[in-house]
Amino acid sequence: MRQYGMLLALALIVLLFQFWTDGILLQPLNITNLIQQNGYILILAIGMMIVIIAGHIDLSVGSLAAFVGAAAAVMMVKHHAPWPVALVAALLIGALAGAWQGFWIAYLGIPSFIVTLAGMLLFRGGTQILLQGQSVAPFPKGFQNISSGFLPAVGPHTNYHNLTLLLGFVVLAVAILQEVRGRRRAASYGLEPLPAGLFLVKLGAITAAVVAFTLLLASYHGVPIVLLILGVLLVGFGYVMRNSILGRHTYAIGGNEAAARLSGVKSKRVVFLAFVNMGVLAALAGMVFAARLNAGTPQAGINFELEAIAAAFIGGASASGGVGTVIGALTGGLVLGVLNNGMSLVGVGTDYQQVIKGLVLLAAVGFDVYNKRKAGA
Repeated sequence: MRQYGMLLALALIVLLFQFWTDGILLQPLNITNLIQQNGYILILAIGMMIVIIAGHIDLSVGSLAAFVGAAAAVMMVKHHAPWPVALVAALLIGALAGAWQGFWIAYLGIPSFIVTLAGMLLFRGGTQILLQGQSVAPFPKGFQNISSGFLPAVGPHTNYHNLTLLLGFVVLAVAILQEVRGRRRAASYGLEPLPAGLFLVKLGAITAAVVAFTLLLASYHGVPIVLLILGVLLVGFGYVMRNSILGRHTYAIGGNEAAARLSGVKSKRVVFLAFVNMGVLAALAGMVFAARLNAGTPQAGINFELEAIAAAFIGGASASGGVGTVIGALTGGLVLGVLNNGMSLVGVGTDYQQVIKGLVLLAAVGFDVYNKRKAGA
């Protein structure tokens, strides 16, 4: 219910706004804009989900994203560094910032709330110092494509983007293969799989969703570059958290750190790496945002951390740690993104938008508390 319930909620929200906006929500142009407008929040949500699973929080990601975007802008505009060099350097800055915070949290035992609150102030001030209160622009076209670019058009001229169709077919084949393999694996372990009818319904829903999404993107400019980045992050971090020792140790620490430590888990190392990873993803999100604006600005990153935390909790994270998935983080981010986009299309004011998003977040956390009490009973 935690995972599929939110997916159903997302589907209902999409259908509601599709009807409410007279079909504008699912227009190819709007879908592309939705992805590009929320790409940086979805990137942050993945890292925040992992930090929350480990039982911590990071309040500095918005300021760190702004700081890294400012650093990349200074390198490219003022010092004329090639954009790939600036990209790599910015990711290293994010990793160092995450390592700095992770050291205080993991090895010195200072609460993550305090350390990252200090980091929020530090990086926000660093952004102002780097930019001297002014925006720095413009960026090279290659760097802008990180946020606003698309896959190139190849093959014969048709009404659809050929490379997007091919990519959608590959994604569909892999998704169905994974579902079939998962069902066979569950049966081999003696676990009760889904009934055949429900399993076929699930496969049909996956097929319909992938085909519809692929055709929507292929009928416009194709797959945005930022969607490819999100796809790589989803597959990579999904595998790490689900199948690797590091991922399982992260869940163990969030569930019960004392028991995990007594079981041989190197909790300090795992927490340290979680914050290093958060720093890298914050840097990536900062560059995606800067590339979309085509400028490094002192006001960048404001409230990004709140959006990322909300996306993680809406996507199924537990406030006490040990629970959550990468796909859940993306689902929560999409719920917020669709709400923002849909309410803007129908003319709901920003004041009411904040109220509605607050109620959605409260309902998601309340659902988590209800499930825990029910399980305990």
